[in-house]
Parts: sequence; C-alpha cells; structure tokens
Amino acid sequence: MHIRDILSGSKPSLSFEFFPPRSATAWEELYQTIRDLEPLDPAFVSVTYGAGGGTRELTHDLVVRIKQTTSVPPVPHLTCVGHSEQEVRQILERYAFAGVGNILALRGDPPRDQPGYDWSEGDFRHAADLVRFIRKFNESGAHPDPRGFGIGVAGFPEGHPTTPNRVEELDYLKAKVDQGADYICTQLFFDNHDFLDFRDRCQLAGIHVPIIAGVMPVTSLSGMKRMAELAAGARYPAKLIRALARGNSSPEAIERIGIHYAAEQCAGLLNEEVDGIHFYTLNKSRATREIFHSLGLAAAV
Repeated sequence: MHIRDILSGSKPSLSFEFFPPRSATAWEELYQTIRDLEPLDPAFVSVTYGAGGGTRELTHDLVVRIKQTTSVPPVPHLTCVGHSEQEVRQILERYAFAGVGNILALRGDPPRDQPGYDWSEGDFRHAADLVRFIRKFNESGAHPDPRGFGIGVAGFPEGHPTTPNRVEELDYLKAKVDQGADYICTQLFFDNHDFLDFRDRCQLAGIHVPIIAGVMPVTSLSGMKRMAELAAGARYPAKLIRALARGNSSPEAIERIGIHYAAEQCAGLLNEEVDGIHFYTLNKSRATREIFHSLGLAAAV
C-alpha cells in the first residue's frame, strides 16, 4: 500500500519501528513482538538498515517476511552511504518484485571502522540524492504501482547532529521534499515543544508533507544512555530526569516512569493533531501496548 494512501486516511497514523535480529532466538522474540503489536492495527512498520548497509540482507529478509505473513505494510530503511547507484537499483528492484510499496530514504552513517569516510567518493552525498534516484526509478515503470515507491525521509526536531546551522538544516530537508519525498518521520525527542516548533518551521519553509513524530519510551537507564548514542545526542528534559531519579534505580520503577512519561507525551501530541506517531519499539511490545491502552487507542491486547 502506497504511503500516500496510508496517510490520507484517518489521522493520526500510528506506526512502529523494528530492527533486524542477528540470531535465531532474537528472530523468534521479534516475531512474538510483531504478533503482539499487529492487533493494534499499525498503519505501517519500518525496518532499520545498519551503518554502511551492514544489515542489508537481514533487513530485506525481515521486510519480505512481514510483507508475506502479516497485514501490515513494511517500510524498509535504505541508506545510501557506501552504495553505488547500481547497488541501490538492485535493492529497489528486489523490493519492487516483492511488492514492497514504500522506502524510508536516509543518508545513513558510515561503518564504524571507517571514521574518515570520504562522502565525495560515493554516488550519493546527501539523502536528497537518494530521493532523486528513487524518484527516477519510479519514473522508469519498474514498480508494480504506477506511482512507484512512496518515499519517506528523516527530520530532526532537536537539530541534525552534523548541521548546527538550523536554517541550513531546513534547507536540506526541503531539498529532500522537493526531490520527491512524500512524508517526514522524525528522530526521537522527549520535549513536545521541540517537535511543535520544528513543525511550525517546516510550514514556514514551505514544507507541506505529513510529519510523523518519533517517540521512544525510556524503559531502562542503560537503554536511555544507548538512545542518546543512537540519536547522536538526544536531549533529556529536566522533567524526565527528575521523574526517573524518583525511581531510585529500580528497574521496575524506571520502566513504569518511562512508559508514563511517553504516554503523556503522546497525549500531548494527539491534542496538537499531529499527522502521526512512530514508536521506536527496540523490538519489544510491552511499552507500546501499555501506551496504546492508556490513551484509549486499543482494547486490551
């Protein structure tokens, strides 16, 4: 199903992100998570892509499995770092053949063993270049949907870690939309004011595609630190830090506080009539299910 059709339905869209497992046990745990979350009727689920394409085949396998065994449209991430145009074309052809309808186009991070990665040597320097390439692929008629792939791109409410100039950052985002992006999915954030200001600035910049808010509940202190690393510097508001401190490092208390905070955050976003909320699940279902239930978005599952 094309993302334009998905997002043209009732607002807000509610969706989840997974990452491809690396062991047989983790695969089974993830598929139990998918079984737990499918009754919540997500608009789509996205599947991440490792740095430098490190999980290329695992991502493809998970996307195809979700496509074949569930009713939920999968949206694979695709990064252009380290890939030639020929490699990207082959990836798109495989997804088109499998009937996958959408792609989240990202620049991505270089492999960790290449700290001095030279962006000028690849076929793609920016995510906008990848969006343009996918659009040209769409125009070739190689996809079974005449519109081709729906295309998503990333947005950064707290600012992109490599672009401190916030005006320039929005120029890059607008370039991605102008090249053919159908929607924006944001990086995680913990202060709704950051997202709402970002949304307003997008409108002022002439960006008029749906903007989906990325939310990740804190479920452990170690996970909180890991989130900051993955998001390249997520900002934790004092309100959240004070609440977590009341948990006295109790794992159960920290999880309850984190889920409660995320539920309040989502309630605020719903009141602001956001286009959608995308839950970064870390391949677990409990926190997301509890947030859905607390907001009255689903019967007990």
